[in-house]
Amino acid sequence: MIEIATVNLKPGMKFDAPVYIDDKNILVPPGIPIKAKDIERLKRWEINTVRTNGSEIKDESDQTKVSHELLFELEPEEKQCLDAYYQFLTKLTEVFTDIRKQNKISHDKIDRIVNDLYLHVKEHKNKMIQLVLQSEKHADDLTTNSINCTIISIVIGLILKTISHRILILATGALLHDVGMLRIPEEIVNKKADLTAKELNMIKTHPIYSYTIISKELKFADEIAQIGLYHQERWDGKGYPKQLNKENIPLFARIVAVADSYVAMVKERPYRGHMIGYDAIKTIISDNFKRFDPNVVKAFLKGMGIYPIGSIVLLNNGALGRVNEINSDAPLRPKIDILIDEYGDKLQESTKMDLLKSGDFFIVRAVDKKVVQM
Repeated sequence: MIEIATVNLKPGMKFDAPVYIDDKNILVPPGIPIKAKDIERLKRWEINTVRTNGSEIKDESDQTKVSHELLFELEPEEKQCLDAYYQFLTKLTEVFTDIRKQNKISHDKIDRIVNDLYLHVKEHKNKMIQLVLQSEKHADDLTTNSINCTIISIVIGLILKTISHRILILATGALLHDVGMLRIPEEIVNKKADLTAKELNMIKTHPIYSYTIISKELKFADEIAQIGLYHQERWDGKGYPKQLNKENIPLFARIVAVADSYVAMVKERPYRGHMIGYDAIKTIISDNFKRFDPNVVKAFLKGMGIYPIGSIVLLNNGALGRVNEINSDAPLRPKIDILIDEYGDKLQESTKMDLLKSGDFFIVRAVDKKVVQM
């Protein structure tokens, strides 16, 4: 890491990696400008230097534009996963840029991302899941959504006790399932107004483009390409492009359908806001066998919980906490980190609480982290 003297910081400076106050606390995420009040706070705290692994962004076109609004101090494992997450975003952005330009891409580049993602989710499942909720916009939303969809798909695969080499197939399909969107005009993908019938039909061609890119351009196995082709099919047969139903849809496409829908709901779109994780979970649970395979939904719920890991929740005593682990036998009573106490004060160190063992406390509701400013 390089050290930067606080006196040398200027409002508006941006870096392509997180800037840290110390080993646990981020001053600003990558691509986010340092504000005058950030510098004043450092001086007030008598912090003379900050550290980063990155370089200053001089040109707006070089900006990674990843935002991660942390409501808590990072533990070493969380910091490791966060840094890895940013690296996945950067590497996949390069891959998608090459696909968009129709440059030749080797399997190795994609395989390394998939292998590393799988190992991180397998070894740090809870920490990786919470990044899905806590990560903000990347310069390319398709990249963020693809990484997050892959994380959730791997979690579902692990719950279903899928063997390792099969999970790698699932993860590759999840990572690439939406590459067909790179063939859709950006003005349609990012349109804020309602799509016309013609534009909607164009969007619905993206699974076919995904199949072609994965199988013909990237030369992956047909099983992986089929995940891209069929991830918009529905359990009731009313999806697209081929109106397949139930087990006629490949299992891995059914898994990606659930993961993709969850990720889409918790992310903002040009034409709408986002759902908090709890509401997205409720929406998927209430599907009533229309869109999703019920067995996949059960596995998804077992891995994610009613209040998904990373959710900010309000307790009955007025304290705010972050869900860090689910209790599978009591999904409404997860383990949480108390971030703000009942008096509204931010804790210097989060306090662990297992709601299954703390009978006097319970979750009143989930809270959008955007309304919590600390």
